[in-house]
Amino acid sequence: MWFTWRAVLLLVTLIYITREGDANECAPRSFGENRIVCVCNATYCDDTPDNDPKVLANGTVYWYVSSEEGLRMQMSSAHIGSCSDSNSVVLNINTAEKYQTILGYGAAFTDSAGIHISSLSQPVQEQLLRSYFDWTGSRYSLARIPIGGTDFSTRPYTYDDGNADPTLQNFRLAQEDYKYKIPYVKKAVKLNPNVKIFSAVWSPPAWMKTNDRINGSGFLKTEYYQVYADYIVKFLEEYKKNDLDVWAVSTGNEPMDAFAPGNRLNCLGWIPETQREWIANNLGPTLENSNHNKTLILYLDDQRLFIPWEVNKVFMNKKAKDYVSGIAVHWYTDFIVPPTQLDKTHDLHPEKFILMTEACTGSEFFEERKVILGLWERGVIYILSIIQYMNHWGVGWVDWNIVLDQSGGPNWIKNYVDAAIIVNAEKDEFYKQPMYYAIKHFSRFVARGSVRVSISEALNIEATAFVTPADEVVVVAYNKNPLATDVVLNDPNKGPICLELPAHSMNTVIYAK
Repeated sequence: MWFTWRAVLLLVTLIYITREGDANECAPRSFGENRIVCVCNATYCDDTPDNDPKVLANGTVYWYVSSEEGLRMQMSSAHIGSCSDSNSVVLNINTAEKYQTILGYGAAFTDSAGIHISSLSQPVQEQLLRSYFDWTGSRYSLARIPIGGTDFSTRPYTYDDGNADPTLQNFRLAQEDYKYKIPYVKKAVKLNPNVKIFSAVWSPPAWMKTNDRINGSGFLKTEYYQVYADYIVKFLEEYKKNDLDVWAVSTGNEPMDAFAPGNRLNCLGWIPETQREWIANNLGPTLENSNHNKTLILYLDDQRLFIPWEVNKVFMNKKAKDYVSGIAVHWYTDFIVPPTQLDKTHDLHPEKFILMTEACTGSEFFEERKVILGLWERGVIYILSIIQYMNHWGVGWVDWNIVLDQSGGPNWIKNYVDAAIIVNAEKDEFYKQPMYYAIKHFSRFVARGSVRVSISEALNIEATAFVTPADEVVVVAYNKNPLATDVVLNDPNKGPICLELPAHSMNTVIYAK
């Protein structure tokens, strides 16, 4: 067991602590100091007990801990008690002060991810998908599917390559859809029927673009504005034929990449003035008049560096604004602008939800090693980002590639990155990294329909809180301190909950409202 005598005393002011025995614990493997992964294979994988919140007795607390020292979703249960340590950090919870409703958490099914899932034996594939989507796994409820190829494909492609085809007679899904995306998304939806699928185009066919290339600095030729909208609807139709309904489409992945010098990514450039016209006159009406008129439109799908000013420009066109349901943002330049940009965007457009749709580590040019197995700091980056987005009006948080291998690819332009789960096909096993548990501390417990509520701030303790549809209070906190820290969760409706958070630990605390 990972528990030491000090860890047994983590809930020092609670009446009792019991160790739950019905979970499969992490099978750890070390890749260096504080670099722990949990290994899964055909016969074993860690999971989390399926504690029904409806039987969460009044006064009972569940507490899950993952730590730099090696704990992974370690669970204890206890009763709320009085606190005697006046030096504790106090986090005040007010469940009457409510904010946004949560949509969910998830990741993207890229071609690269599908290639690696398919490289595993059937039993290990099932373990992997259960780890993400099953009720005893992470309970992911969002799945992002690229429309055509991305850099995380083995080749550049779209659904209508070749000569100009304004009537889209040659439109076809690619072999990658049938081999690497559709089969695994369908299995995910079977495990969790509440999964919402959303999609984005990285690049339309090269013949639609001003540079006649899938990547680089190209823009949509004006004569193909309507054809491009038709192209997206055709994708929706083909996925529907394969029994997959797409909940939302974005206006395109990272259009500002087209303005980056030397850009090699699949992309389509837009400026707000042209994109708002395309949304208002083409994409919006085409969706509205199709059989997919319930599919939502997400605007931006690019860095939060560009909000709220780009959003404001697009929304100057009322038709475009009315067609857009949400604002999708990526995290790669979050270090440049404060999270208050999210607050400003919400305050200006409170009827539009904000969803973080892409994040990964290992993406910086100075990171020579793209995949670093078990690196705790990358999990910390994830959980702090999720807490930040939740505390600034985000309704969800979506990882990039759902799995990769130890190279961080394949990627046709060699743009390798890290992932929450890494596959080792040679050994027919996969590794759950700290990033996996950072997301799970949210996705497993903060169900769709949960509402964020007020929790006070404290030095070196980052926290956020929710009330779920099952009327439980869920608090997620990260202890930045290098030592264990006494913390009191002060809910005036319930009494104090006294915890000793381990050093550098992720914590999820659950109790009945």
